[in-house]
Amino acid sequence: MKKISLLINTIFELLNPINNIKSLNFNVKENIFSGITIAIIALPLALAFGEISGLGPIAGIIGAICGGLLGGLFGGNIYSVSGPTAPTSSQIATFMGAYLVSTTSNPDFVAIFSIIFLSGLIMVIIALLNVSKYIQYIPYSVVSGFMCGIGIIVILSQTKNFLGIQQYNFSDINYNVLMVSIPTFIILLLWPLIKKNFNFINKIPSPLIALIVGTIISYLLNLDIPLIGDKMQNTNNSQIFNFYIPNYERFIEFLNPAFSLACLIIIDSLLTCIISDNLTGVRHISNKETFGQGLANMASGLIGGTPTATATMFTVSNIKSGSSSSLSSIVYGFTLLAILFGLKFVVEVIPTACIAAILLKVGFDILDYRILPVLRKLPLSDLCIFIIVLFITVFHDLILAVGVGVLIAILQSINSIKRYIKSDYKHRFISIEESNLNINFKNNNSINIFKLEGPIFFGSMKSLVKSYVKVEKKGVLIIDINNITKIDLSGAYALEDLIKGAQINGTQTYVLNTNIEVDRVLRNVNFIKHIGEKFYFKNNEILEEAIKNK
Repeated sequence: MKKISLLINTIFELLNPINNIKSLNFNVKENIFSGITIAIIALPLALAFGEISGLGPIAGIIGAICGGLLGGLFGGNIYSVSGPTAPTSSQIATFMGAYLVSTTSNPDFVAIFSIIFLSGLIMVIIALLNVSKYIQYIPYSVVSGFMCGIGIIVILSQTKNFLGIQQYNFSDINYNVLMVSIPTFIILLLWPLIKKNFNFINKIPSPLIALIVGTIISYLLNLDIPLIGDKMQNTNNSQIFNFYIPNYERFIEFLNPAFSLACLIIIDSLLTCIISDNLTGVRHISNKETFGQGLANMASGLIGGTPTATATMFTVSNIKSGSSSSLSSIVYGFTLLAILFGLKFVVEVIPTACIAAILLKVGFDILDYRILPVLRKLPLSDLCIFIIVLFITVFHDLILAVGVGVLIAILQSINSIKRYIKSDYKHRFISIEESNLNINFKNNNSINIFKLEGPIFFGSMKSLVKSYVKVEKKGVLIIDINNITKIDLSGAYALEDLIKGAQINGTQTYVLNTNIEVDRVLRNVNFIKHIGEKFYFKNNEILEEAIKNK
C-alpha cells in the first residue's frame, strides 16, 4: 500500500506543471526576449538536424516545437531548451536505413515515428521508476568518447553535401555548391572575430547570418543547386503536422531501438542539465526533466517530428540571454510554430549547402576540446575507455558504446568502488579553527573551507555535488583536497566545473593540495591551467599570504 501511495505521489509530482507555471510571471520581458532569440538560433539548426535524421527539415522544426512547449511546461530545469540534437538525429538516421517498406524500399515513416513515440513512453516509465538520476555516474571518458564519435559522424555525413557530391569521388565536386557552402562556413568560423569588431551584431546568432548570406548568394547568382524545398517535396513532410498513428502491433519489434533512443535522449538531456547547473547554481530535477522529454517525444512521434532532447547549445544560449524561467522555452516553441506557419515559403528557398556548412561546424564544435589536447597525458584507464567508446560510436552503435564504456570503467574502478561503499568518507565544510590555516581575515564568517575526503571518481561525484550546494554564493571558498586518495578524469573535471561555477557566481575560490599524485593527475589534464595557477596552492603559508593580501 505504501509503494502504491508513493507511486501515485510521484505521478502527481511529475504531471503537475504548477511550479513551472508559477515561474512564468517572473522577469517576463527578459524571458520573452530570450525565447525569441533562442528560436532564431534554433531555426537553422532544427532544419539541419531534421535533414541529418533523414526525416526532413520540417520534422526538425516540429521536434523543436514539441520540446519547447512540453519540455518547458513539464521539465525539471527552468533554464533548459529542447530540440533535435546531433546524437538523436544520427540515431534516427541509422533507423531510416534499417526500417524500409518492403514493396518500395523507401523508409517506413510509420515505423520510425512509432519508435520515437515509444521512446517517449519508455522515458515516462523511467521517470516514474525514479532511475534517471543515475546518469550522474557515467564517467567523463565515456561521455567524451561518445561526443567525439558523434562529432565525427556528423562531419563525415555532411562532407558530401558540403562538396555537392553523391559519393566520395572528389573529381565530381559541384563548384556551384561550393560557392554557397564555403562562404557560409567561413562566416560561422570567423563569427567570434566579427562580433569582436562589430558590437552591434553581438546578439545576432551566427547560424542565422550564415543562412541568410548563403541563400542570398544562391539567389543572386541563380545557382542550380539543391534547396530545402526539394527535400520537402520528396518526403512525407510536404505538409505540416502529418499525423502518425503508432503501430501498436509491432511494439515488441520496436522495443529495442526505442529503448536505445530513450537512453540516448536521457543521457543527452541530463548531461546538458548538469552543464546548466554549473552555470546557474540551480539544481535540476532529473526525473521531471526525463518526464518532460518523454511527453515531448510522444507528441513528436504522433505529429511527424524528430526526437527531441535538452540541447546544450540552446540551453547555454538561453542562460546567456538572461532567461530566468521556463517561459523562454515556451516562447521559443510558439515562435517556431509561428515561423512554420507564416514563413514556410522562406524556409523552402534555403540551399541544402547552407545546412551542410552549419552541420559541419556543429560537428567540429561537438568534438571535446577539453580532452583532445591532453590525450597523451590521460591516465591509461581513461584513455582506453575514450578510444573504445569513440570507435564503437563511429562504427557500430551509440548506446552500445556508452554501455561498454561504463562497464569497462566499473571493472577498472571496482576496488575504488568497494572502498568507497565500505568507508565513511565525507566531504564537509569546516571552520578556520578546525583547519591548519592561520588566517586573520577581516570577516572570517565569509570564508568557507570545503574539505574533501577519499576517492574522487565517477562513482563518487554525486556526494561531491550534494555537499557543495550548501556553500554561500559570495565570499571566499577554500577547497582542501589534501585528503583525496584518488582522482580520475571524471573527478578532476567535476571539481574543475564546480570551481568555475563558484567563480562565475562571484566566489573567490582557492584550491589547497599537498598530495603529489593528485597534483600530477590535475596538471596532466590542465586542471590548474583552466582554474588559474594563481588560485592553486601547494602549501598553507602561500595560501594564507594570498588571502591576506586579497
